[in-house]
Amino acid sequence: MSVTIFEANLDDPIHQEAVRGLLDAYAADPMGRGEPLSESVKHELIDGLKSHPTTLILLAFSDDRPAGVAVCFRGFSTFAARPLLNIHDLAVFPEFRGQGVGRRLLEETHRRAAGLGCCKVTLEVREDNHRAQGLYRSMGYGQGNGDTVGMLFWERRVDQGKLAGSDQRGSVAVNFSPI
Repeated sequence: MSVTIFEANLDDPIHQEAVRGLLDAYAADPMGRGEPLSESVKHELIDGLKSHPTTLILLAFSDDRPAGVAVCFRGFSTFAARPLLNIHDLAVFPEFRGQGVGRRLLEETHRRAAGLGCCKVTLEVREDNHRAQGLYRSMGYGQGNGDTVGMLFWERRVDQGKLAGSDQRGSVAVNFSPI
């Protein structure tokens, strides 16, 4: 099997469909959300990714067929004063799993991160996704990676119409105390 890894061109309809299809399959997988993307998300996905200023998407193709995707976003480490790269989604179609596609996507992600001057690559993984954890460990990932304590990934959904702690007009009250 010949696999090619390259940066997605989100203006290319073939790349758009590959990204959409891979992320939809990942969402439907038990290690994703267990349900496919909604039609509205599928419709808005590519434009949303294109408009985000730090998007980096790598695609893996086997011959002319999409096999995997790494959706990454650049961030910044305030502790290192350098950029970082977060792998938000890493997905491989089931028929290509166990053939090194995920490893190849990670290797290319690491190469791109080094080229961008990043101090690290971060990702989140489900506690029950032991297969993915094995791959990540084999490539040097770990909780805190030895220089910090393990970190937990927490989230809070944002209601589109109202910010937490805001008044009805949407302004947020902030109180500062003198030092």
